[in-house]
Amino acid sequence: MDTVQLHLNGEALEVSGVSPTMTLLEYLRGERSQSGTKEGCAEGDCGACTVVVIDPESPGGPRFRAVNSCLLLLPLLHGKHVYTVESLRSGPPARPGDEGYHPVQEALVAKLGSQCGYCTPGVIMSMFEACYRDDLDAPWKLDDQMCGNLCRCTGYRPIREATVQIAGKRPDDRFSAALQAAADGPPAPALAYRYEPPAASGHRPQRFWIPRTFDELFEIRAEHPQARLVVGATDLGLDVTKHGERFEAMISLQGIESLRTLTHDAGLWSIGATVRLADLEDVTDHALPPIARILRFFGSRQIKNGATVGGNLCNASPIGDLAPVLLSLGATMVMRGSAGEREVSIDDFFVGYRKTVLTADELLVRVELSDPPPEARIGAYKVSKRREMDISAVAAGLRVDVVDGVVKAARFGFGGMAATPARASQAEAAVVGQAWSQQACEAAARAVANDFTPMSDHRGSAWYRSTVAANLLRGFFADTAEQPVPRLPDRPTGTLLGSTTLATEAQP
Repeated sequence: MDTVQLHLNGEALEVSGVSPTMTLLEYLRGERSQSGTKEGCAEGDCGACTVVVIDPESPGGPRFRAVNSCLLLLPLLHGKHVYTVESLRSGPPARPGDEGYHPVQEALVAKLGSQCGYCTPGVIMSMFEACYRDDLDAPWKLDDQMCGNLCRCTGYRPIREATVQIAGKRPDDRFSAALQAAADGPPAPALAYRYEPPAASGHRPQRFWIPRTFDELFEIRAEHPQARLVVGATDLGLDVTKHGERFEAMISLQGIESLRTLTHDAGLWSIGATVRLADLEDVTDHALPPIARILRFFGSRQIKNGATVGGNLCNASPIGDLAPVLLSLGATMVMRGSAGEREVSIDDFFVGYRKTVLTADELLVRVELSDPPPEARIGAYKVSKRREMDISAVAAGLRVDVVDGVVKAARFGFGGMAATPARASQAEAAVVGQAWSQQACEAAARAVANDFTPMSDHRGSAWYRSTVAANLLRGFFADTAEQPVPRLPDRPTGTLLGSTTLATEAQP
C-alpha cells in the first residue's frame, strides 16, 4: 500500500505526496488547517501538542493513548484513529444552553482551569484519555496522567481538580463506540510509502515501510541496510524537529505482532521489544516493583504511551533508565537477524557509547528475565533535577541475594556513571560473603568510587555523580530493611524513600 491511511476525527483519509518525516503536528496545522493543537517545545516536553490515538493492539483491548503529535511521524498513524481537540464538541447546540461540549471540556471550564488557553487543548486531550481509563485507582496515577502538560498561567490545582472529576467516567458515547469498533476491526495493512520531493528542493526520495512479518522486514533491510528503525519516535523524532533530519529510509516495527508480546508465565517474563513503557508499567506495578519504580518517573504519560522497551535499550544511552534495573535483574537480550535468534546477557549488550552488540541486520526482539528469588532485596532509583519529565543524572538498580543473613550474590547496575550502563563490580565484591548490614553497604559505597570515573556536564559534576552513587548504596539498606522488594506508595513521591546517614563531604 503506497498511501498512509488513517481516520482523523472520524474522517477516513488517504495521505500521499508529503514527506514521511512530516510530524502529525505539522500535518494538522499545515495540511489540514486545524490549529487547535498547539506547538510549544517541539520535543515532547510541554504537552501543548497532545492528541489522542486509539491503539487497537494494547494489552486488554483497544485504548486511547494521549501522545505528543510534535514527535509522531505521520506514517506511524497508518491504520490508526486520531482525535484532536476539534473532535470533542458534538456539534451545534441542540437546544439553548446545550453547547454539546465533552465532559472534560465542561469540567475544565467549571474548575477555572484555563486562562490564556494556549496549553488548554493539550490539557483537554490528556484529560480525555483519563476520562476513558479504568485504572486510575491511586493519587499518583492522576499526577502521572497530567505531568506532561505545562501550564504557565493558571497553576495546576484547578486542572487536577477537573481531572479528578472526570477520571474514569467512561461515558457511553461515540468515542466508547469507536473503541469497540477498533476491537472488532481488521489489523492495519502493511505500508510501502514513497515520497518524491520537488526537483528544485535538491532532496532525495524518501521511503517508509511498515512490514507485517519478519520475512518482509529482513527483505527490506537487505535492500536498504541504512534504513532507520522506528516505533514511537520519542527519540528519533527529535532528530527531525530539532536537527532537520530527512531520513531517506525508515522501517516501523509496529506491524510485527510478536514484538508486542508481554507475558509472565511460570516465573519467566518475556517482554517484546515494541511493548510500550506505559503498558510495562501497568503490568509490573505490583508484579515486578523494581521496573515499575523506575518507570514512574521515566517521562510523561505521553512519552510512555509512545516509547518502547527496545527503543530505550537499543538507543544505548548511558543515562537510559531501564538498563540499570535490568542489569540488577540479570536480564537476557534476545536478538534476531536473517540467520535466526541469539541470546546475550545484558551484562554484555552495551559495548560502547551508544553502541550495542547488535549486528547490522539484527534487531532486539524481546527481553527475558526471571522473577527475583525470595531471598532477593532490590531497589531502583532515579536521581534528576526535577521529579517528572527529566533525564537522569544517576540511575541505579541494586540487588543482593541474602541467605541466612549473608550476601550470596550482588548485582549493582548504574547509569550516568560511564559511557555505558554498567555494573559496579568492586562494590558488588565488597558485600558478597558479608553479613547484610549498613556496614556492608558502607563498604560498597566506598568501593563504588573505584568502579567508575564519571564525567561532568550540565546535569551534574563528576563529584556529584560519585557522591550520589555512594549515597544510593547507603540508602539501599534502609529502603529494603523491612520490605525486600519495595514498591512505591500509592501517593505522589520520589524513588528515594529510605532515611539513613548519607555522605556530605564538601566538594573538592
